Amino acid sequence: MPDPEEVPVTADRPDAPIHTTGVDHITLIGSNEADTVAFYRDLLGMSLVLRQPNLDDPASTHLFFDTGDGRILTFFVADRESDPQPVGGEVGSVHHLSVRVDPERFDAVREALAEAGRQFNDFDRGIFRSLYTRDHNGMLIELATDAYAIPDDRRAEVLAKTQEIRERDGADHAEDRHLEAALESLDLPVDPVDLGDAPSGVGDAQ
Repeated sequence: MPDPEEVPVTADRPDAPIHTTGVDHITLIGSNEADTVAFYRDLLGMSLVLRQPNLDDPASTHLFFDTGDGRILTFFVADRESDPQPVGGEVGSVHHLSVRVDPERFDAVREALAEAGRQFNDFDRGIFRSLYTRDHNGMLIELATDAYAIPDDRRAEVLAKTQEIRERDGADHAEDRHLEAALESLDLPVDPVDLGDAPSGVGDAQ
């Protein structure tokens, strides 16, 4: 096994026997259908695109939501009470789920969370901006948007170049100046998005 510190950070595909082609879907254990639909469809705006029995447990229902780009988030739901208490952080558990929102609607997203009575934190992460809230079962949900326009098909390349510049700079985390330099070095436009002010750096997203 290689030393993890020696594994290169790069957008190049590793020499591996399998190469994935993208996320097909992520499945979470939900509580009940009504609360799940109310949060993910009615608040976050994900289309409910498929509902069928759980093929491994027909006593529960399998809900499929389109996150906005054809990538799917699914839930196994049944007649279970929702529990808004934060989910624990055991090894193997999900720390948080991050979905993207349109930077042009970032203020509207913040307002919608407030109007829905949802507590949230707003952090400037330098290379992106994040709102953190929780769903009806205590799952930490990150609503993230890019601080700079990055082409989807160049995202991995841009992030890997940002990492290279950050390490050369000796900084402990990626900052906007590193991302700007990465975009410039890859001959991509440096197009920052005005998202207003928020606490910056590392913060409590719990």
